[in-house]
Amino acid sequence: MTIQRTSAEGNQSSNAPNSGGKKSQNTKPGRWLWFWMGMGGIAMVSATAGALLAVSLTSTPLQQAQMSPQEEAVFDSDAIAGSGLHFSQLTRPVNLLVMGMSVLPPDIKNPPADTKNLRYLPQVNSFDGLSDVMLLVKFDPETKKVAMLSIPRDTRTEIEGHGVKKINSANVEGGPALTATTVSNLLGGVGIDRYIRINVLGVAKLIDALGGVTVYVPKDMKYRDDSQHLYINLKAGKQHLNGDQALQLLRYRHDELGDIGRIQRQQMVIRALIDQTLNPVTLAQIPKILNVVKDNIDTNLTVEELVALVGFGVRTNRTNMQMLMLPGRFSEQGEYNASYWIPNRDGIAKLMGQHFGLQSISENPVNEPTALRVAIQDSTGSDRSQLRPLIRALEQAGYRNIYIARPWTEPLEVTNIIAQQGDGNSAESIRNALGFGEVRVESTGSLNSDISIQVGKDWLQKKSLLENSSQF
Repeated sequence: MTIQRTSAEGNQSSNAPNSGGKKSQNTKPGRWLWFWMGMGGIAMVSATAGALLAVSLTSTPLQQAQMSPQEEAVFDSDAIAGSGLHFSQLTRPVNLLVMGMSVLPPDIKNPPADTKNLRYLPQVNSFDGLSDVMLLVKFDPETKKVAMLSIPRDTRTEIEGHGVKKINSANVEGGPALTATTVSNLLGGVGIDRYIRINVLGVAKLIDALGGVTVYVPKDMKYRDDSQHLYINLKAGKQHLNGDQALQLLRYRHDELGDIGRIQRQQMVIRALIDQTLNPVTLAQIPKILNVVKDNIDTNLTVEELVALVGFGVRTNRTNMQMLMLPGRFSEQGEYNASYWIPNRDGIAKLMGQHFGLQSISENPVNEPTALRVAIQDSTGSDRSQLRPLIRALEQAGYRNIYIARPWTEPLEVTNIIAQQGDGNSAESIRNALGFGEVRVESTGSLNSDISIQVGKDWLQKKSLLENSSQF
């Protein structure tokens, strides 16, 4: 199949006497501030450019896969970044396929000799196994947005030449090119410009190189698998995790949501990493970070293109970073001979039209309040009676399909209004109707909802004001 190409100051003044008899001169501290910020930016760009040149001259290429001309043609070869001092600027929208690999000796044809006599299966520095993680990320300089679509590893789909399988096996059957083709077919022909594969060993190194990550672990997590030397032991609560601990959080999947719960935790870690590390300092450190993880990544991005993508992320407003999940459902018991995530074709078409620029065959109707499934997840520890005024406020605004879902374990100061299915406009409408909260386009809410309201302490303040005003 041919993949469709879609990526197309209020300054203060002070007067000082002039000893030379000239007129007093106004100084503008704001101008000096902008001057020094500009000089700092130039110095950072220059330092990064110099470091990149050193990386280009001394390091091995980032791409480790050997692809045929036909496989290379799956990806768009057009330039995505500027040149010269504009090397860190994207010149067009880019769709990047990200794959996280967990590779064991049985997954590859010629495992390292030093793994044969071990009594367990160690992780191998390879890219030939199943894709444990799969993301399609769109960087769009036209809309100034980043959209990240998580594709569950158990998604049931057609893999060209290999029949209907779980999508994570596409990498085993044909590497990044076949995976890109499979993802494109699943998502309505979306164009894929570049790919990057990183294995488990590289993820831990990357998080350590970024200084770790502070995140809220939603519950106690304990799991032991001696056959893989996989030991997970995390306590619930907000904490700073190193690379190995973050990997435990990312790999844990032994709960009622299985792989979907793991995707939700991945989105939590990604957002925390974005908030904590995506800044100009990180941009200047890319060469150093690449030197740490380069043996554990495989990508057809050049170093300069990678810097352009990170540079775009640095300049993107956090509210314009959207995390989505492939619409679908769990397969039912006895429906197939294995457990699958069954794609929802209509939901995929709508999502791809909203966030990836693909035209849907049928027009997507505007979601009316009465059609939306709204879940309420309390994080304040209140009993259900405290949520009744919130439900009444939603009903007065026209919302009818409201239900109370499992509480959100992380205590929140500000209510999160989660666009679970990617419908940010509907989430914004709810925020406007309520008059409080923060909209997030991500998939961390109640699985069956369109919008999840993760209630924070700001609701208690709002509720108190409403109760006081009703007394007069």
